[in-house]
Amino acid sequence: MFWRVIATMAALAFLFYAGCCALLYFNQRHMVYHPEATWRLHHPPDFTLVHEGLTLRGWVMNPGQPRALLYFGGNGERIEDAREDFARWFPQRTIYLLPYRGYARSDGEPDERALVSDALVLFDQVSPKHTEVAVIGRSLGSGVAIQLAAQRPVERLALVTPFDSMVRVAQSFYPLMPVNWLARERFESWRYASRVRCPVLLLRAGEDQLVAAQRTAVLAASFTAPPSQQVVPEADHNTIQEYSDYRVGLSRFLQ
Repeated sequence: MFWRVIATMAALAFLFYAGCCALLYFNQRHMVYHPEATWRLHHPPDFTLVHEGLTLRGWVMNPGQPRALLYFGGNGERIEDAREDFARWFPQRTIYLLPYRGYARSDGEPDERALVSDALVLFDQVSPKHTEVAVIGRSLGSGVAIQLAAQRPVERLALVTPFDSMVRVAQSFYPLMPVNWLARERFESWRYASRVRCPVLLLRAGEDQLVAAQRTAVLAASFTAPPSQQVVPEADHNTIQEYSDYRVGLSRFLQ
């Protein structure tokens, strides 16, 4: 009787664990991407990119400038909210803000392959119109931006609250789960860092509760040439844009 109870409890524990793994595996896209906050627009899009039969709709600021800036935002970020700030901070650049698939008014559904593919097409469409193209990637967008910079001649690359691997970040939140086996959305930026040939700035939030300092440090060590690094001491993962050090750091780097 005793061993039967133990066996039953073990079976139930195994089923519970397997169910948790299945939940993580099949629900990961909804855990990684949060487009719902971006669906209500305050400004109509004025720029489109058509790729793989889908239309992505975004905004262009400071049109006609010789140099360009592409921005890739966080997983729940309303990038349209950066329009006025970026236009003011970078008056010498034409700024392209293009929401991911499924975000704002863009068609489709997001996943890592699609986001990187769209970023490459965006660069290829924009670069002939400009002498140089710089890139900013924030949080999730840092994983997109670094893969773009590894494959295209980006002028400068700024990574805000970046991580070395989304898998490793997720593992810290689910230490008992086999995250490496389950993850399809991986964004392993450390694999691409050594292929980046342009100047790089890493901007870290001193009170970041999502991306640990170690994750940014490992990424920094993955570049062939040591990147510039800056910490915004009092900022956390979601508020770094509210601090003047963020603006000053980006403005100086992207002069």
